[in-house]
Amino acid sequence: MSVVRTVLLLWLCVGGFVSTHGALVISRDNDVQVQSNPERTRHLKKRSVNDVEIEVHSVRVDCKVASRFAHTVMTTVARNNGNSSKEIFFEVELPKTAFITNFSMEIEGDIYVGEVKEKEKAKKQYEKAVSSGQTAGLVKASGRKMEKFAVSVNIAAQSNVTFTLTYEELLKRRLGNYELMTRVKPKQLVQHFEIVADIYEPQGIAFLDAHGTFITNELLPLVDKTVNDKKAHVSFCPTLDQQRKCPDCDGTLIDGDFIIKYDVNRAESIGDIQIVNGYFVHYFAPMELPRVPKNVVFVIDISGSMSGRKMEQTRKALVTILSDLHEEDYFGLVLFDDEIQPWRPSLSKATEDNVAAAKEFVKTIEDRGTTNINDAILKAVEMLMTDTQQHLLPENGVSMVILLTDGQPTAGETDTVVIQENVLAAIDNNISLFCLGFGYDLDYGFLDSMAKQNDGLARRIYEASDAVVQLQGFYEEVASPLLSDVQFRYPEEAVNSLTNSQFKQLFNGSEIVVAGQLAESGVDNFLIEVSAYGVEEYVIHGQATATEWDDVFPEQEYIFGEFTERLWAYLTIEQLLDKKEKGTPEERANATAEALDLSLKYSFVTPLTSMVVTKPENEENPDDVLIADKLTEEERVAPQAQGFQQPPALFANYHRIASAPSQASFPDFYDEAEAFPLVDGDPHFIIEIPERNDALCFNINDDPGTIMTLVRDPELGIVVNGETIGDKMVEPGSKVNTYFGRFGIVHKKLDIRLTVSTKEISAAQDSRVLKLQWSHTASVKGANMDLHVTKDQSLTVTLKDSVKFVIILHKVWKKHPYHQDYLGFYTLDSHLLSPSVHGLLGQFYHGVPFEVSDSYPGKDPDKSDATMFIKGNKLTVTRGWQRDFRKDVKNGEKVPCWFIHNNGTGLIDGSPHDYVVSSLIEAL
Repeated sequence: MSVVRTVLLLWLCVGGFVSTHGALVISRDNDVQVQSNPERTRHLKKRSVNDVEIEVHSVRVDCKVASRFAHTVMTTVARNNGNSSKEIFFEVELPKTAFITNFSMEIEGDIYVGEVKEKEKAKKQYEKAVSSGQTAGLVKASGRKMEKFAVSVNIAAQSNVTFTLTYEELLKRRLGNYELMTRVKPKQLVQHFEIVADIYEPQGIAFLDAHGTFITNELLPLVDKTVNDKKAHVSFCPTLDQQRKCPDCDGTLIDGDFIIKYDVNRAESIGDIQIVNGYFVHYFAPMELPRVPKNVVFVIDISGSMSGRKMEQTRKALVTILSDLHEEDYFGLVLFDDEIQPWRPSLSKATEDNVAAAKEFVKTIEDRGTTNINDAILKAVEMLMTDTQQHLLPENGVSMVILLTDGQPTAGETDTVVIQENVLAAIDNNISLFCLGFGYDLDYGFLDSMAKQNDGLARRIYEASDAVVQLQGFYEEVASPLLSDVQFRYPEEAVNSLTNSQFKQLFNGSEIVVAGQLAESGVDNFLIEVSAYGVEEYVIHGQATATEWDDVFPEQEYIFGEFTERLWAYLTIEQLLDKKEKGTPEERANATAEALDLSLKYSFVTPLTSMVVTKPENEENPDDVLIADKLTEEERVAPQAQGFQQPPALFANYHRIASAPSQASFPDFYDEAEAFPLVDGDPHFIIEIPERNDALCFNINDDPGTIMTLVRDPELGIVVNGETIGDKMVEPGSKVNTYFGRFGIVHKKLDIRLTVSTKEISAAQDSRVLKLQWSHTASVKGANMDLHVTKDQSLTVTLKDSVKFVIILHKVWKKHPYHQDYLGFYTLDSHLLSPSVHGLLGQFYHGVPFEVSDSYPGKDPDKSDATMFIKGNKLTVTRGWQRDFRKDVKNGEKVPCWFIHNNGTGLIDGSPHDYVVSSLIEAL
């Protein structure tokens, strides 16, 4: 019996805050699945929400911010109005800086609550369930700032389900404000849709702004904003009709970001201290401090991997950053590949002439060799230390090194542990190090640890059109230091369990936060001293006095539990996780143990814990367990794995990179503006047409061992062939399922031949051969081709100045009686191929025009048919689904498409046999 699955996508992210609410889709679990297409609803007659089988009754986002600490509860109620049980999927996007604290499902009066456990213990429970064929991970990376929480549950006919997810985070002040962003993309109408934010700030709210990227003149009055000294209330609650794009259609206007920005009033004195229920928090960001000079050396990677757009964006960003230097600042430039090239031997004052000369130098920067990170940083440190010792720099200046790199150390010292030790010894607490990692092909963990060890931070710069803005945005955050060596002193007999109380610097627009526990619950006041160095020595004293919270907000019985205590715990865990990268092995172990204890005590899902969700029992899944993890930055982008041995000599100037463990999804690296053909599965061909919000799909059925041409570009000299494999065993009389088991890629002009099977990857150039295994994550970079293997998941092939291919490995249980591992093939940047490109996929790279008539009932009562006019042919097509594994390598994402029958006849040029060739590695 076919299981009916209903997907309820409700993406959310609020509070630091980004949240999204998505699409309702109904489908059946067949190869080609029927769907209710939200993109086409504008062509349908207006209908009642109750007409659909799955009714999204309500979505409520309730956020309370108490003294910067945000507590968000997202509640969704859905009802199965159908006559059979259905599986409903619930997805929420939340900020990557937030900790999930609770998740529950209420079904027919029974409540199922997630339990936070030590990660290793949760993993054992998860693996036990996996061995019985159940489970899935709940959290995956989603874009730059988000992670996606997803869960599904089977709901009986005429029943309700209530999903509730709670998460918390401390809002960070950046460039003078706090930001709460809610991303709303319902893709459909919701009966009761509501976003509510209540902000409580005892210091008083200096300003508050609320707006939405999708807000029209009609929706503007629905943004309710009330600010009253220390409190603010913001809500957005459109009715069902107010959500409509037009009076007679079901499309929704709600599609974009809803943003709240605010700041608080600030005193020139000791800052703001709040004491509540035995815990205190101290916020420090004094007003009107004069900025102090900075001594900054920019260390810029100009290795070969920085070629093209990255180098162009780096030059552009540096020119702008140099323009923003203050005349009292001193600056230097160090370029590096395998050689180290300072612009000048010493730092220069940021006079108009010096800045102009530096800009001209920056404009001449070109990419070249390999990557010597160690010597480049040490050179920058040497310049700062020498100039300081020779009294060439301002005595009160703040010294910093800003490193920008897109790769791994491959020249000079390449052991990352040794590099960290060298840099730590050279800096010796005198300089802050900021590390900017450009793109994904780098060891972010290495950069992050090295920055934290030297009182700085790391930031990833994403390879995108806004990379220049990202670089400038980071620089703005550190451009104006106000204080250095900031120390907070509290009476030892009065407070304990302090978070960090010493800080290397305070920048304009930021804020320092210290929290702690009172030694005795009766303590309600104590003395405070803050000392630092600014334009002159800075010392200030003050007294903290407890104020009853219900005196500050008398009409509020409470905000949300013991928020000060939870804020202290959140901040302590965050800082302990950073300390795991510093100190002796014993200190690191102690920090890990303490962070784990606090995570369990306060039910925070952190990198050390997992939330275990046990779903309701049913006949098919008697013990279905799901796990929600907290992703590290390395896990978010699936970079390279640790412990990989350096290979013998490869192609002339290639090198292999190794770093941190990978995770189950890879980033959004494709251009949504271009057609996106792919082949995966049985084998299923999909041609996505973004400009039409639609896709075409077809299958090719042939015998195992058939080799077919997928891409053939005679102008560029590129050929891609694929060979099919079959199941291990076929039941008599059953259909023979085939999949792609090998791919061959040839670039004649670059003399490259690449063979990819489910067992290994083999690359050849001239007489040299390189072999990579799926069992290890690794990257290989060269003059003509880059390879990146994500362990047991995917291979990315980047050809010089040309197209990028991604091959996905689908792993199957080794003892499966029928199925075996197989491959999927995806093309990125297909617009770089010539107009003469052809092949089963290649003929569609530059788009294909088509028209589709109104749909009508087909032979299958669950699927609609339509008439398609394409390439001069009139075809009967069926509305259905196929799976795209770009974002979710394990489960795939269902893509709605028009299915062309009979092996794509009428869609592809000629017949399938015209694409059959005799050799996997075929020359042009």
